[in-house]
Amino acid sequence: MRFSDYMSEWLYGKDGYYATYKDIGKGGDFYTSVSTSKFFGGTIAKHIISLVDEGFLNENATICEIGAHHGYFLADVAEFIYTLRPELLNSFNFVIIERFESLQEFQKNYFDESFGDAVKLTHYKSLRELKCKNGFFIANEIFDAFPCELYYKGKSARVDGHEVIFDVDDAWVEQKAKKYHKDRGEIALGYEEFAKEMTSTCKKFEFMSFDYGEMQARPDFSLRVYSKHEVTPFFDENLKKDELFAKSDITYDVTFEHVKDAFVEAGVEFVEFKTQMVALINMGILELLEILKEKAGEKIYKQELEKVKILIMPNFLGERFKMIRFRGE
Repeated sequence: MRFSDYMSEWLYGKDGYYATYKDIGKGGDFYTSVSTSKFFGGTIAKHIISLVDEGFLNENATICEIGAHHGYFLADVAEFIYTLRPELLNSFNFVIIERFESLQEFQKNYFDESFGDAVKLTHYKSLRELKCKNGFFIANEIFDAFPCELYYKGKSARVDGHEVIFDVDDAWVEQKAKKYHKDRGEIALGYEEFAKEMTSTCKKFEFMSFDYGEMQARPDFSLRVYSKHEVTPFFDENLKKDELFAKSDITYDVTFEHVKDAFVEAGVEFVEFKTQMVALINMGILELLEILKEKAGEKIYKQELEKVKILIMPNFLGERFKMIRFRGE
């Protein structure tokens, strides 16, 4: 089978890694910004409120997370909206795009426990099902989970019994590889369709996403497997692919230039690309901490500050992760 089909089965098949609930954080296979601090979602909430104040979002806007897994991120956003501008909690429409019913159920239960009837949460299996006039879309670590093809010096890969063989001719993959100056590496599939779906879903929207990678393509393979906080390059000869298949996370660095091109080609305006550190500071994460300090005291402030440092310090997640932002109208 083609490598993209192999990766799809690994992550999204009937028994795939993301088909069922997975713990994230200390007890799982990896950490995310969401699992690190509520102030990640809080900063996005502050930004959403600023979009209302500038007139880009209306008070009945749809606030949508794509690929939510636990639902913690959108719940953190909702919690801080309630703290900062409580009347918006009732007027916003909160939406999660999630293909798996088991995860939908977990997310629904979490929202019910957290907010009761105060927040109305709607699920859709795909962006195609959602129709809105005005919205804000957020995603964390989504583009690295799109299936990809592997490319090496003119040939694409297929997989036979977990063995990767480069002997497939694929004109589209080769064209993308040349465009992004890659003689080897991952070529993501689905960015173009995803961008078109978003433009057909909502008339006026902002989309923000955080992920690891760079604007320019890496010169080599970045594909790797995460299992119990250990990361192993996919082509490591000691990696037991047959044992880890569908039981661990498989991911790669995002080429953000590819993401940018997909959305621009779909008629969406590219707004900015920044490190997570700069993005979160610009959107006001430090101001939120000062509010916490005033209301909750020095001890709790210092506890949350240590978590926020992981989000923004260059030697943690601050430089490795990037934010990309688009607007469609």
